[in-house]
Amino acid sequence: MSGKRIAVLGAGANGASIGADLTRAGDDVLLIEQWPAHVETMRADGLRIITPAEEQQVRPRVIHLCEVAELKQSFDVVLMLMKAYDSRWAAELIRPHLADDGLLVGVQNGMTAGVIEDVVGAERTLGAVIECSATMDEPGVVHRHTGVDRSWFAVGALPGGPVERIGEVQELLGRSGTVQRFDDIEAAKWMKLVSNSTLLVTSAVLGLPMLDALHTPGFRDVMVAAGNEALAVGAAAGHPVLPIFGLSAEEIAEPDRVVDIMTDKLFAGFVVPGATTTVLQDWRKGRHSEVDDLNGHVMLRGGELGVATPVNTAVVRLAHRIERGEMQPGVEHLPVLARALM
Repeated sequence: MSGKRIAVLGAGANGASIGADLTRAGDDVLLIEQWPAHVETMRADGLRIITPAEEQQVRPRVIHLCEVAELKQSFDVVLMLMKAYDSRWAAELIRPHLADDGLLVGVQNGMTAGVIEDVVGAERTLGAVIECSATMDEPGVVHRHTGVDRSWFAVGALPGGPVERIGEVQELLGRSGTVQRFDDIEAAKWMKLVSNSTLLVTSAVLGLPMLDALHTPGFRDVMVAAGNEALAVGAAAGHPVLPIFGLSAEEIAEPDRVVDIMTDKLFAGFVVPGATTTVLQDWRKGRHSEVDDLNGHVMLRGGELGVATPVNTAVVRLAHRIERGEMQPGVEHLPVLARALM
């Protein structure tokens, strides 16, 4: 037990999984969630986390998002697992309830650390990378495909941030997986963006689980090209190539092979049969996805830095059409992506 007052802001599939691990460890943790039925189910029946190895049942403390205004306590650590596009308003929402020396940690996809820093200041901001696979189709029940032994996190501070406090968050996230510390967390988050650019939206556009997409002829070429574009944009922005997902220094020594190797590592360690990306899960629920914070961010930064991103641009255009209801995800879109290959 850490003795700290902790909140998990955003108790979807991954947030609920982390919240369950903290609850089981005896930490003083409160889950804050915006899906009313999910909150009420957890209150009435508890939270079920189903993993390949076991099924866990816990009874976390949980409140509705609208009940944040009623909080009397402040938090020492807030782990934010909201969608990337919700980062700013969510950080503003929790800011009055963050202790003066509290930490707000964006355990998210996308380049969100700077947004959090804008809201609460560098001295209360830590960035994080998350690599877990989980789905939630009914309230109160999470199917966590990667258990604690197969989940991975990175943590670090921005320039001027609380480097001396990184260990506190390492300890907490260590309840849920392997945690690696990075001196340049922005570069580590960009490396995760490179990985996300290869797979999350691209496989969702095809309407397929990740492994099924990988084995579709021609898809891997699209994946790798999208990742290489993101890597080139990162290089132009000054981000070094870093060994996330447990990659070794030798494995990232050849820039032309980094995306291939990272893709192989991702599928070997974190992707299970039948698992779909968060983007496809959102679309199936009729929700907006994080496309603009993933491939869209690569496209935007590429335009600013003069780096061509034709594959990411094609991915974003198709994703936007799907989100507008003009088309459905399907493998028939693969030729459109393939034509964008440079």
